[in-house]
Amino acid sequence: MFSGIIARTVAVRTANATGGSLVVTIPTGWSDLELGESIAVNGVCLTVTEMDEAGAARFFLSPETLSRSNLGRLATGSVVNLERSVALADRLSGHMVQGHVDGKATLVAVTPDSDARRLEFDLPSELARYCVEKGSISLNGISLTINSIEPADNGARIGITIIPHTWDNTNLSAAVLGDEINVEVDVIAKYVEALCKPYLAR
Repeated sequence: MFSGIIARTVAVRTANATGGSLVVTIPTGWSDLELGESIAVNGVCLTVTEMDEAGAARFFLSPETLSRSNLGRLATGSVVNLERSVALADRLSGHMVQGHVDGKATLVAVTPDSDARRLEFDLPSELARYCVEKGSISLNGISLTINSIEPADNGARIGITIIPHTWDNTNLSAAVLGDEINVEVDVIAKYVEALCKPYLAR
């Protein structure tokens, strides 16, 4: 479990395709990593399969992970957001993020908003139905608040305000129009939908 508060951004050291999978090495900077530990990379929960004393960790990305997320585009030098899993005693500064990416959004606009920036993303309908104004969403692993949501072709367009700290300390600042961004919707909305299905079918 994660909170969507990015700890650092780093560049991928190596990215090697193996059949339909990908093996990446990332210098996390955490020297106390443990084998099997979970790290959120651009919001995707990955397992540390190897590591060294300096904190360089190796991760195996399955075909499922590559198809659901933007990690299939990783290459040497790609900048990624990193977060370690939360401890039970940690403050939940963001929201409950599982690291299970549901799909991808497309960045369609970046507009200055005083010292902040307003970003707009197009979401497919299968993700948009879980989103509400002032609700939580995880984009590339970042816990964010949906400021607006409007119908769009085949889904919805959401507006997000990015404060200077988030812009300076995550890889959203490197995104360009048309980029695909990892999305994890609020898991509570999915549970509510599942629980209500038997009643809606009556």
